[in-house]
Amino acid sequence: MSTTTTAVSMLLATDLDGTFLAGEAGMRQQLYRLVDAHPEINLAWVTGRGLENVLPLLADPLLPEPDYVICDVGATLIRTSDMQPIQPLQWEIESRWPGDHAVALAMSRFKGLIRQNVPQQRRCSYWCRPELARRDRS
Repeated sequence: MSTTTTAVSMLLATDLDGTFLAGEAGMRQQLYRLVDAHPEINLAWVTGRGLENVLPLLADPLLPEPDYVICDVGATLIRTSDMQPIQPLQWEIESRWPGDHAVALAMSRFKGLIRQNVPQQRRCSYWCRPELARRDRS
């Protein structure tokens, strides 16, 4: 009877801002070295940022290279080995996206919301005017 060892792989999906990119520099570097030392760890960066805002991080030599990037608050799924969308998941997301115009129309009934001027794909992000947010909490 032959015994074969199979490497157990693990997916580590982590938020970027305030999590993976946060904290004391020495502790972050220790974590990054740990991830790099274990090839069985599949790393996924998960962020609300648009892909355009994640690309510079992929070029940072101090950060472990992720296997996947999930950005645009989950609306964009990228495999970093070839920078291509993860199919068929991406097709499913795209097929359900009603479009910017439909979202803007639905959101227009909420006064005080301001569309964020950031790169966005298959999503629309808004700011709420601070005075309205304070009023609604009272």
